[in-house]
Amino acid sequence: MSLKKLFKPKSIAVIGASTNPEKIGHQILKNIIDGGYKGDIYPVHPKADEILDLECHSSVTDIKGKVEMAVIVVPAKIVPSIIEECGKKNVKAAIVISSGFSEVGDKGAKLEKELAETAEEAGVRILGPNCQGINNTVQNVCATWPLTTKKGPISIIAQSGTIGAALECWAEEDNIGISKFAMLGNRADIDETKLLEFFSKDRTTDVIALYLEGVKNGRKFFEVAKEASEKKKIVVLKGGRSEKGAEAVLTHTRSLAGEYKVFKSVCKQAGLILVESINELYDVCKGIAGLPKPKGKNTIILTSSGGSGILAADAAEDLDLNLMDLPEKSIKRLKKKLPSECIIQNPIDLTGSATAEMYDEAIKVLARYKDVHSIVIIVGDPMPGISDVIKERFERLTLVPVMLGGGKEEVEEKKKLQEEGIPVFSTPENAMKALSTL
Repeated sequence: MSLKKLFKPKSIAVIGASTNPEKIGHQILKNIIDGGYKGDIYPVHPKADEILDLECHSSVTDIKGKVEMAVIVVPAKIVPSIIEECGKKNVKAAIVISSGFSEVGDKGAKLEKELAETAEEAGVRILGPNCQGINNTVQNVCATWPLTTKKGPISIIAQSGTIGAALECWAEEDNIGISKFAMLGNRADIDETKLLEFFSKDRTTDVIALYLEGVKNGRKFFEVAKEASEKKKIVVLKGGRSEKGAEAVLTHTRSLAGEYKVFKSVCKQAGLILVESINELYDVCKGIAGLPKPKGKNTIILTSSGGSGILAADAAEDLDLNLMDLPEKSIKRLKKKLPSECIIQNPIDLTGSATAEMYDEAIKVLARYKDVHSIVIIVGDPMPGISDVIKERFERLTLVPVMLGGGKEEVEEKKKLQEEGIPVFSTPENAMKALSTL
């Protein structure tokens, strides 16, 4: 059965909708409304007459209209019976937000097994339990929290709601946005492989961010991931790499973390991009989504911070980027255009007295040479006007902006770039990693 009803439902029932604004059942209902969802919304609450100006229903079976997807926020012990009712109502997909299943031990695992069996019998695909829901900005379906609505090219699959939500929020703050988000939870039915397959066929998704703690079916995951990576860039962060981390995974979503060396090898064979931190996961996805693709590996670093230039150079070597020698003619031109204190080699260090005009002059010179495939622009000081310099040439060159240590001026210049959808990086290392994936 397709996952279309989960992400593109024509009607939604929120079972366990609450009149209390502090409860998740209220917040999800409000986010669906405030997110601009166009279909029918049915709050289900046995005692309330209405919530948020919508008529309430005592159960899903009492709803007169058709229900394509349900969001379930009720105590764990009654979830199987609710799924049974959903089956009778011909609901095709359900998100089980409720916790209290396999993550709490054997008793919960037994209940989760009952839930999975009930869902299969009822013909209802379920995401979760113990999950944070989904977001589809393209269809205005924010059946999760917090509310994010900025449309963009990144889709997220996460085994942690907080990590997934952080990626969503960062993408919205940076004016990049997301296409879709799904929090896996305990994976009683829909798992990472099914979502990866679905997202790989999604026309509004360019890059998939994947946070995993364990893989449910290793061989199937490898087969699907290999095929999916031919259509989309897939960036993976694995939790539970250490012994203690693997123990924590068991108590989080009851997954087996698995041997990290094996996972790393599988990712490499499948063509996935493996990262080591949540910031790197986001920055690499942001770079893939927003940077023009370079024609090759030849890279020049242009910096006002010697130390940041060194870190970028180290990262370039680790990532197999070619930190090229400057073309002979460019050296003469640069020496003519720039003050004598500038260090004309790669990295080009404009020193602490750098100005936006100096960056502009250097970029104009370097842009003349076809062998220069990308320029990493590191701004390590407050610098009025640098955003205009980058914006002017961003479409014609692969420019990778890095801003750090610039105080309020940095915030303002960064915002000007973000308003144009130009990604700005906060560390030289993550900028180089993003560039290397392109």
